[in-house]
Order: sequence, then structure tokens, then C-alpha cells
Amino acid sequence: MTTISLTDREIDNEIINKILAGEKKLFEQLMRRHNPSMFRIGMTILNNDADVEDVMQTAYINAYQHLSSFRQEAAFGTWLKRIMINECNQQLKKRKRGVREDISVIDEYHSAGMTETKESPVARVIDKELGEALEHALMQVPEKYRVVFVMREIEQLSNAETAQVLQISSVNVKVRLLRAKLILRGKISEYYKNDLVFPFHLIRCDRIVNKVMNQLGI
Repeated sequence: MTTISLTDREIDNEIINKILAGEKKLFEQLMRRHNPSMFRIGMTILNNDADVEDVMQTAYINAYQHLSSFRQEAAFGTWLKRIMINECNQQLKKRKRGVREDISVIDEYHSAGMTETKESPVARVIDKELGEALEHALMQVPEKYRVVFVMREIEQLSNAETAQVLQISSVNVKVRLLRAKLILRGKISEYYKNDLVFPFHLIRCDRIVNKVMNQLGI
């Protein structure tokens, strides 16, 4: 018996069709599928996890309310990231207007048991320190280069997808990625472990999902 494996895009579209058909609770599945990516992108721009959680909720509610207008020939993840970036930019504008005064707090994310590997205690300490070093180095890269770096190297988006999300040219994506790598060089050498950069833990995932579902009345 042949098993047909669906792509992430096909899985998203299948869930979306069911939601639009009335199975609203399945929106939780979409959020859980995209929460880590949304969080990393938010942290890349806002650099404050409390603000990022707020923006994620707003972005998800926005996406849910406009789900029927989503064109499924495009990737849902790309569409969702565009909404997230727009909301992050709105948050930055609020900060500049003085609506939010505390813009310099960088929260500590790392906790014990971040991964369930059988590494030695020494290896875990090294991994933790390298992850923190990469986060620190990334936050020293100007935002427009940092966002491209995270999307291309960590989120593994293609050059075309990144250009679409950021609404810039493919050439600009390449230039910004190169610039980001040049800035990072000497600080961190080719250490791009996805699960160590802005880790998104289950407790945070549950919190955001529950808040959004409650606000949507689902």
C-alpha cells in the first residue's frame, strides 16, 4: 500500500478548508504549527518576548478574521509571516510615539531541559552558551539584515519566499543576507541551530493558543 506524504503547504491548506467549512477549533492546529516561526520572527524585530506574544495574538486574530481571503496558491506560512511583520512594524511605531517606554528589556529564555537529547552535562552547557552567543550576536545586526538572516538561514525560506514576505527584491535579499553574515563573522562561526535561537517552549505555545482561541470565542 502506497502512503502519500503531504507537504506542509498541503497540510495547512487542508486544515484551512476544514476551518472555513465550520471546524473552527482546528485553527489551534494552525497556530501550533506556526508558533515557533512566528516567535522567532517577532523576536528578531521587537527583541522583547512579552511584546512578541501580544503581537502574535493580534496577528493570529487578524489571520483568522481574513482566512477566507487567503489565496491557497500561495503558502499560508508566507501569508502569515507577512501579517506578523506588519504587526511588528506597527508595534515599533507605537514605541517611537512613546506609547511604550520600556524598549530595552531582553528577557532570558533558556531553561533546563530545552531539548530531550542524551547529551552530557558539559555538552548541554556548551550548546546553551553557543545558543545564547548567537542570540546576542544576532541582536547586534541591524534589523533589516537580521530579519533576512533569520528567514533564510533559520526558517529556511527560499530567496523568493523571503523577498515576497518582506516585499523587497530577490537581489536585495541576497545583499542583506551577505551583509548579515559579514557582521556575524568573527562573533559566531556557522552555528545556526534552529532550536537554540529564540526557543519557543510548550508553556508559551499553550498560553498564546489559549488566549487567541478565547478571544475568538472558539
